[in-house]
Amino acid sequence: MRKFRNFAVAGLAAGALFALTACNSGSPTDPAGGGDAPEQEVAEDVALEGSDTYDRMVENGGPTIGVKEDQPGLGYLDVTTGERSGFDIEIARWIAASLGFEEDDITYEPIASANREQAIMNGDIDYYVGTYSITDQRKEQIDFAGPYFETGQGFLVSADSEMTEVTDVSDFNGMNVCSATGSTPIQNIKENFPEINASEYDIYSQCVEDVLSGKVDAVTTDAAILIGYAAQDPDNLKVLDGLFTEERYGVGIPKGDSALQEHINTLFTDGGDKWQEIFDATLGQSGIEIEQPEVDAAS
Repeated sequence: MRKFRNFAVAGLAAGALFALTACNSGSPTDPAGGGDAPEQEVAEDVALEGSDTYDRMVENGGPTIGVKEDQPGLGYLDVTTGERSGFDIEIARWIAASLGFEEDDITYEPIASANREQAIMNGDIDYYVGTYSITDQRKEQIDFAGPYFETGQGFLVSADSEMTEVTDVSDFNGMNVCSATGSTPIQNIKENFPEINASEYDIYSQCVEDVLSGKVDAVTTDAAILIGYAAQDPDNLKVLDGLFTEERYGVGIPKGDSALQEHINTLFTDGGDKWQEIFDATLGQSGIEIEQPEVDAAS
């Protein structure tokens, strides 16, 4: 179980992350900011023996990847152009290219947080890339490759709220805090702060709308996600300073597919320059500086 700590206990990574809220207003494709998508070199003559998931991708003519599409800077779908952008999307594309698949071969499937494990177990998707925190509970049903990013849980409030100076989670006791159903942040609230009223939706954007309308007092989830929303509307939204958990994002894959897990882990381990290129073109456009985390061979 992740233990909470006071908002004031925030490391250098936290300070760097929160710098995003004061940066550019974004592009038409991704309102939270983003540069040109990096080129993905498609591997040739790929042979991934022992991976049923890879065999299924080949049989289907490409991978079906579970993603988020309402998280600016991470996984975002521009409904006008139909273009997807963000750090997670580029990580997903990088993996697909390493397996020999072109961009046109990819099928993206938006999956709500609460349905991710089931979608992987059912074979509805081949792998999932979308702010997916590695937890022991999830590893009972699926496996993870990575981590490929580290962040922590935070709070997003209305800029004119009296809660903008909150320094302790318990200050939200008796208030209504919103997050996505099935997410680790809402579970942390329920388990550790039962006096906080928890509201749950399928997608975070609904929570953000309720903060803006005054229906809830705050949104809680990973700071990287909250920063993207605050960057869209900095006059009306504020991310509270500090992080109080550690969240390690991994790629969700079917249980027991060690061949695919090893392939992705090797990609991350050996591909530091590509990881940096992807980061610089997405979240890094804000000016924040984050180091690539070390891959956990036991993910």
